[in-house]
Amino acid sequence: MKLLTAKTLFASVCTTAALGMAALPAQAGKTVDAIKARGQLICGVNTGLAGFSAADSQGNWSGLDVDVCKAIAAAMLGDANKVKYVPLNAQQRFTALQSGEIDILSRNTTWTLTRDASLGMHFTGTTYYDGQGFMVPAKGKVKSAKQLKGATVCVQSGTTTEKNLTDFSRANGLNIKPVVFEKQEASTSAYFSGRCQAFTTDASGLASIRNKEAKNPADHLILPELISKEPLGPSVRRGDDEFFAIAKWVVFALIEAEEYGITQANVDALKAKTDDPVVGRILGGSEDTGKLLGLDKSWAANAIKAVGNYGEIFERNVGPKSALGMPRGNNNLWNKGGFMYAPPVR
Repeated sequence: MKLLTAKTLFASVCTTAALGMAALPAQAGKTVDAIKARGQLICGVNTGLAGFSAADSQGNWSGLDVDVCKAIAAAMLGDANKVKYVPLNAQQRFTALQSGEIDILSRNTTWTLTRDASLGMHFTGTTYYDGQGFMVPAKGKVKSAKQLKGATVCVQSGTTTEKNLTDFSRANGLNIKPVVFEKQEASTSAYFSGRCQAFTTDASGLASIRNKEAKNPADHLILPELISKEPLGPSVRRGDDEFFAIAKWVVFALIEAEEYGITQANVDALKAKTDDPVVGRILGGSEDTGKLLGLDKSWAANAIKAVGNYGEIFERNVGPKSALGMPRGNNNLWNKGGFMYAPPVR
């Protein structure tokens, strides 16, 4: 009987491991099965935040968070319109996800350790890098957040905003007096009526609220300081790795599409013919990555055709040409000075 040397044994183990690592088709989980059976994705969104998720008078939803849901529906079901939107306030959102009322929460929600580790959910990535700021009447003397000593500040409860405000006040010895409301609408109404000297939420939310609710947006100043990091993104329930993977990779594909020049307008042409192997791979022309997610090989192409790439989504909903007029800033691609960086689709 021939004895195996250590070197031979090591090589044998490595070969076996390598063979065992061959890519396998995805097995659908409970959430994926439920979505496909009902022919609809159920998406939890904000009750109304312009640029992120808001319904018009006909009940048509739009916004950056809404486009994420449309992209996932297009990738999974081949139709971006197969989405049921469930408007949720800050207190309702996590319970709705935990209970199974919704499949995915795409509602300007900050990714934090506490939420990620203790609420039975997985964040699928960051779709908007934000930070908490303050809005004050432009006619006042306050031009910096550190001038808010002793000020009353309207804030919504059940949010990271409330905790950040307390931390900022204590760290800077400002003795800020929070005026807390359960609903965002009540908080903003109190600020615009003069009950509070300032209002605080994410900077994107400040721009949205000022544009939508102020009688004259120019009468209100968004202070320059950001007092926190607020990476906003979708989340799904724990326990269904297949749906978690789909939700992650659809967003990654939208970011990759912008990096490689794939747009809503040219996606069909590039899918039919391209000399770039990366583009061919993303669009399913040269490789079938869809089978690894339990999806059609055109999953990414379908998502891009439905809503455009990440840059198009940003510009349409919150960018400089939108009503909000937000700069790309940290939300630019990694190779253009921003934080948007997706793992490769391969």
